[in-house]
Amino acid sequence: MDASASPAAAAPDQPPVRGPGPQAPAPVSRLRRLATPVGVLAAVVGAFGYVATVDPNEPGHYPVCPMLRFTGVFCPGCGGLRSAHAFAHGDLAAALGANALAVVGYGVFAAVWVLWAVRASRGRPLRIGLAPGYWWGVGAVLLVFSVVRNLPFGSALAP
Repeated sequence: MDASASPAAAAPDQPPVRGPGPQAPAPVSRLRRLATPVGVLAAVVGAFGYVATVDPNEPGHYPVCPMLRFTGVFCPGCGGLRSAHAFAHGDLAAALGANALAVVGYGVFAAVWVLWAVRASRGRPLRIGLAPGYWWGVGAVLLVFSVVRNLPFGSALAP
């Protein structure tokens, strides 16, 4: 064997020798893992705080729903700001009357946020993989809610 030949050339079936592999990342502190869920909660609390102080029942503070303005039809979000205002003031009956679906959404958000915070504190990611059928179901609920609240017998759901 030629002395100038490299060791890799002498043994083609052996993998080349490389330097040290990638270092494992340093463990992340619990405070850092909770930064994103706490930041999202702070943003939501800030938004609710703003809606609680600036009353959407007084005209001129918020824009009018474009769907309601141009078609006269209540969308699934119509009454959402009034619902958030009432909810922030602890008036659950008025919140449900303004937009019952929004109140359900507040509960779903709270449950998902708690799950997210618990998993983040344990160092596990939040993965919610819903099958397409669930998304179609959510769309169907929104559609039925929109149609029913615009019919005479569903006027209790209108804002």
